[in-house]
Amino acid sequence: MQKNTYSKKSLLLHRTLKGKIEITGKTLLDSQEQLSLLYTPGVGAVSDYVGKHPEQIRKFTVKGNMVAVISDGSAVLGLGNIGPEGAIPVLEGKCIIFKRFASVNAFPIALNTQNTEEIISAVKAISPIFGGINLEDISAPRCFEIEERLHKELTIPVMHDDQHGTAIVVLAALTNALRVVRKNISRVHVVINGAGPAGVAVSRLLVAAGVKNIIILDSGGIIGTHRSGLVPYKKNLLKWTNKNNIQGGLRDALRGADVFIGVSRGSIMNADDMLAMKPKAIIFSLANPIPEIMPEEARRGGAAVIATGRSDFPNQINNALVFPGVFRGALDHNVKAITQEMKLHAARSLARLVAHPRADSIIPSIFDKRVVPAIARAIRSAKMKTSV
Repeated sequence: MQKNTYSKKSLLLHRTLKGKIEITGKTLLDSQEQLSLLYTPGVGAVSDYVGKHPEQIRKFTVKGNMVAVISDGSAVLGLGNIGPEGAIPVLEGKCIIFKRFASVNAFPIALNTQNTEEIISAVKAISPIFGGINLEDISAPRCFEIEERLHKELTIPVMHDDQHGTAIVVLAALTNALRVVRKNISRVHVVINGAGPAGVAVSRLLVAAGVKNIIILDSGGIIGTHRSGLVPYKKNLLKWTNKNNIQGGLRDALRGADVFIGVSRGSIMNADDMLAMKPKAIIFSLANPIPEIMPEEARRGGAAVIATGRSDFPNQINNALVFPGVFRGALDHNVKAITQEMKLHAARSLARLVAHPRADSIIPSIFDKRVVPAIARAIRSAKMKTSV
């Protein structure tokens, strides 16, 4: 009922607004002199200078505060491959969040191709005007190659937010959840359901943060050496997951687990599945709009800390907490690439904003004015540390 209400309201609002963003000038073009300075003939001097000194472009153009939010529409929310037109409302939403929370100018770009080489070429071709690239809703495994290639071939930060924004906020929330249940991150057994972009990135960042025991599942069950026909990126997961080659399905994976992280699909788990988990279990059920297990069912299964991706339950884990601050810090400090160290710093800084975590309060709100500055400072700090 609530979903239906939100759907009707959202459709009406979007039809009324006819798009969520617009472009406005920074100064009033209200005189002949202004026209002469901002356009011809005055702008010729600026173009000539920037052409001869391209390293100064950030000081004279929008590049210093402009991010491209780019998608091919192949993996939009929980809707799947609905094409570039279907991706546009999401891209606009990201852009308005960038502006509202971090004062970053962002522009939506929906590419009418799902060919990896064409996407890479298109992004490189438009990159001169942007200070950063936020990749969005691109399906696996193409998203991995696209991000990696652009990371190597561009000198501006490129981040696939579905991967790394999610991973940062999950690590921040888990850090505080473990404080609530008084467990050590290096000793917990973590189960991740979902081996797409988010699941892969979450697992990598958790390992970097000290987690030693992770099992990942896809639609075929536990990913392990016993599985034949695994695509290359899933084979790669075996370098840091399922070291004991556990086999089976979700219940087998949950045996002795401390933490469940769902980045998959709704209603795949119930209280009975949790019986084999250790006491004081942590449940992050992040599928939207229907979580893998609803909070009341997780409580019935004995969960001590519960988080979802929804705003109508406590502890919303959403990458919107992260990407504005990451790019604010990257743009302000001329960061060339978002590194693993930066992600770890960002997660720790986000976690520290909750001084006294409780079961129903492990992560700050997106409306907490401390969030963006804290993450931006973390990016700067990590850059300085790496430089030193």
